[in-house]
Amino acid sequence: QVQVVESGGGLVQPGGSLRLSCEASGIIFSVYDMGWYRQAPGKQRELVARITSASTSAYADSAKGRFTISRDNAKNTVYLQMNMLKPEDTAVYYCNAKRLPFNLNYWGQGTQVTVSK
Repeated sequence: QVQVVESGGGLVQPGGSLRLSCEASGIIFSVYDMGWYRQAPGKQRELVARITSASTSAYADSAKGRFTISRDNAKNTVYLQMNMLKPEDTAVYYCNAKRLPFNLNYWGQGTQVTVSK
């Protein structure tokens, strides 16, 4: 059974930092491309950052220079380090595990990030 579980969300003041973690089980983690998405109230889910199985990363423009995605294959975990947080970063953050050649796609349940004074 595949499980994707996010953690690390919470309430933080503007300018603060948070580190999100996502542990995936039931898959061969190292061959999956991993991504962090977010969805704010009334908005569509959007890609924040992704990292391939070869550890190549890419970021949304809104995340560049502030967020860093990384992975630890030994721990089956992907991280999102978020610095200089802004109120507009407030959203539910979702972890995604994808293996396109086989049309495999798994989502976590999400973790709330709230940036507010």
